[in-house]
Amino acid sequence: MNFNRKNYTDDTLITLYKALLLPRVIEEKMLVLLRQGKISKWFSAYGQEAISVGTVLAVEGDEWLLPAHRNLGVFTARGISIEKLFAQWQGKNTGFTQGRDRSFHFGSKEHHIVGMISHMAAQLPVADGIALASTLKPESKVTVAFCGDGATSEGDFHEALNLAAVWNLPVLFVVENNGYALSTPNSEQFKCYNLIDKAPGYGMDALQVDGNNILEMYDVVSQLAKSMRANPRPVLLEALTFRMRGHEEASGTKYVPEELLDKWQAKDPVRNYEQYLLENAILTSKEINEMREALEEEVDMAVEKVLMLPTDDADTEKELADVYFPSEIDNIAPDLQFSSEKRYIDAINEALDQSMEKHENLVLMGQDIAGYGGVFKATEGLVEKYGADRVRNTPLCESAVLGAGLGLSIKGYKSLVEMQFADFVSCGFNQIVNNLAKSHYRWGQCADVVVRMPTGAGTGGGPFHSQSTESWFAQVPGLKIVYPSNPYDAKGLLNAAINDSNPILYFEHKALYRTEKGSVPDDYYTLPIGKAHVVQEGESLSIVTYGLGVKWAVEACKDLKINAEIIDLRTLLPWDKATVEASVKKTGRVLVLGEATQTGSFINDIAAWIGENMFNNLDAPVMVLGSLDTPVPFSAVLEENFLASARIREKIEFLANF
Repeated sequence: MNFNRKNYTDDTLITLYKALLLPRVIEEKMLVLLRQGKISKWFSAYGQEAISVGTVLAVEGDEWLLPAHRNLGVFTARGISIEKLFAQWQGKNTGFTQGRDRSFHFGSKEHHIVGMISHMAAQLPVADGIALASTLKPESKVTVAFCGDGATSEGDFHEALNLAAVWNLPVLFVVENNGYALSTPNSEQFKCYNLIDKAPGYGMDALQVDGNNILEMYDVVSQLAKSMRANPRPVLLEALTFRMRGHEEASGTKYVPEELLDKWQAKDPVRNYEQYLLENAILTSKEINEMREALEEEVDMAVEKVLMLPTDDADTEKELADVYFPSEIDNIAPDLQFSSEKRYIDAINEALDQSMEKHENLVLMGQDIAGYGGVFKATEGLVEKYGADRVRNTPLCESAVLGAGLGLSIKGYKSLVEMQFADFVSCGFNQIVNNLAKSHYRWGQCADVVVRMPTGAGTGGGPFHSQSTESWFAQVPGLKIVYPSNPYDAKGLLNAAINDSNPILYFEHKALYRTEKGSVPDDYYTLPIGKAHVVQEGESLSIVTYGLGVKWAVEACKDLKINAEIIDLRTLLPWDKATVEASVKKTGRVLVLGEATQTGSFINDIAAWIGENMFNNLDAPVMVLGSLDTPVPFSAVLEENFLASARIREKIEFLANF
């Protein structure tokens, strides 16, 4: 191995060695603990330490790092307490996630490290968002995101690199090419000879480096970071290395040819660098032994302290409280004196406009939202007023844009992402349910992201432009779901959603955009999230619904001359149990109505809660009505038959007369 010290001082070389040795010592200790049955899993980076350590020491301490599951050196090189690391790995409440997540699935804002999730490459779009924030401030900073060779097969890898290239974001994508994704060799992962061969397709610079050479890693990253700060752009860095142990310690390496293990054993980053330091009289054997002994003692003491900690008790109240970021929002009452008639779509546009003016750190992102104004024209006129930096057209990459929203949030920005259609959110599902929803619960990071979702049938959109997707997300803790039924609510709730620092899915029914009109205050105002609205009072039965269901219920009860109490939930997560309870106690009969297909719909959860908690108040079975259990059909006749509105009158009559 060729070590070129260039002009680096002995102190620098020794600093690199100490930083390289520490994760190796920890690795050796973790293997002992594993064999003793004191830990359950360990994802080893044995033999890959130089990549993490060399990279981290080459960048500035306040530049953000997004590690993967073999980047122990990222955490140790940033000076994180060894004791706290072991507490994390043992699931103690003194760890970074308070026992809520494992291994390296944690972040530390203090150390500018973002917590990864298990889904490979999912951290790369988040890096884009952090880098975007750096360019908007502006500040000369580089963001570093790590992944393995297996992760380069994921869609998030492609989307993140493409977005970074299109927006000239200063992200250093470090790919640790260790030859295997679990047990799958590279020959079964990609056809290009080198991973850097992927970069020209994105219009990116790329470099290949010996990932086992600590000096080469340090020098190359130092030069790249300096260049990227001066000339913001993404770079793909392929670090060649090898995983000397199994995917996890328990899995072994039987699938690896012996000659390959021997080859890379000879390239061990720690031993080779030690030999270089000895041969060049930078360190003596005695000094190296003393360094190792000191680190081993430090690690042993940390382990001993953590193992002596008592078993933590579960605190249900705290667990539930930590699902959401504590976002204290002052409700801004509307000035009803100055109102005008507005369409549903106009109310949304006005809310976006006034929120952009109120929050200078708010960034809008989505396909065709700038000059074109979005498919439904909800963002029309905003790019002219606030500029292309804040009203940003995106490539077709839902996952990358949603992940970028979390990255912006980490840097103190607010973001709003428009899905062209709610149906398309499936392409970004992972980022919403695993990254956005769980960030605060896992490591205290808010996800200040609103996702606008044009939804619903009734417009002839067919199976892929008409789905009601709210139930996909209703069981995901950490999300809030808002669904206004009229222009007044649409404006007030959207403003409130943007004020909230939690991830919010904001559903807008497409059929209401230009058909539903109403009096809407002209000035900025908010409505409380989580509070239902009694649309009309009644005695014969309660109808609990939301979105277009409100209109269906009002019209059906008017036609049937039935005195029903109609409740518009407005918020599905969290939903207003108190208002529903008061209404059911009053009427003794309840229909829960929604547009989504009935099986698996969120309306069933509401019905189950009513049945369990209010059984003694009921004079009839709790009834549920959703749309047919088919995909949404295209033809007007079939679509009309599909929707719950086709059967609502029959259901109401039956219940009223039960």
